[in-house]
Amino acid sequence: MQIGFIGLGKMGLAMATRGVKGGHDLIALDHSQAARDQAQERGIKTVASLTELLEALSIPRVIWLQTPPGEPTQSLIHELSKTVDQGDIIVDAGNSDFRDTKKNADYFADLGINFVDAGVSGGVSGAKNGCGLLVGAKPDLYDKLTPFFDSLAAPNGYCLCGDTGAGHYSKTIHNGVEYALMQAYAEGYEMLISSDIKVDVLTVMQAYQGGCSIRSHLLSKVIEALEPDPTLNSIEGYVADSGMGRWTVEEAIKLKVPTPTITAALQARFRSQQEDSPQMQCLAALRGAIGGHPVKRKGAAK
Repeated sequence: MQIGFIGLGKMGLAMATRGVKGGHDLIALDHSQAARDQAQERGIKTVASLTELLEALSIPRVIWLQTPPGEPTQSLIHELSKTVDQGDIIVDAGNSDFRDTKKNADYFADLGINFVDAGVSGGVSGAKNGCGLLVGAKPDLYDKLTPFFDSLAAPNGYCLCGDTGAGHYSKTIHNGVEYALMQAYAEGYEMLISSDIKVDVLTVMQAYQGGCSIRSHLLSKVIEALEPDPTLNSIEGYVADSGMGRWTVEEAIKLKVPTPTITAALQARFRSQQEDSPQMQCLAALRGAIGGHPVKRKGAAK
């Protein structure tokens, strides 16, 4: 099938490559000449502007967005709303906020334009070797796009989650759960290296992955990260939160669903982003004021 593909970053390039290898007539747009050159080396046809892309596609068009979430995608969606035709299909496959997705779907529906959301999971490795696709769409649109999903996804790696918005919502919850699992592995790692019992951490992790109950794709990535240096001494303990963990917790509050593990994992990331913690400084000062306990001063000898 013919696909207009926008966004040739690490994920986009790998997915576009799979699409072409799957036999699809894929025409890709990226404003970076270097990205287009790299795509062309892989046999991907490219254009340099949205106008060129729209002119190259047969109507009704299928336009796949593999662009950064937030303002970049929202700006592109706004531009598309003024240029595409009724009956065209727009697929937002970025990590967009599911609340924005619902608004976008309603907006396009009023214009007679079809809107589909697809949460993509598996990272760059998944994009290269077969990703997970969590799709929100009307069933007839899902069926129409299935040949392209088959080319991108791992075996049994995609599904129709529900109507529009369900794909990005499911991906949000997926990432919230991922936060919690990653935090659990990190806590286990610190326990293993902190004990006065000498533990070969990498060997233990490999055994966990080999046949123990906590084996998983994420644990395989822990092992991959530890193999160069199990002490991780060269790594700064700063962990960004990209948005979906927050959205999960915000939605949990709205729905009154207890999510203590996911929430704690998100809070741990916030703490990692602080060079010093104002709340811990306050607690230290308060403990000193209440009980006369010693307060450790900055710059004091240890």
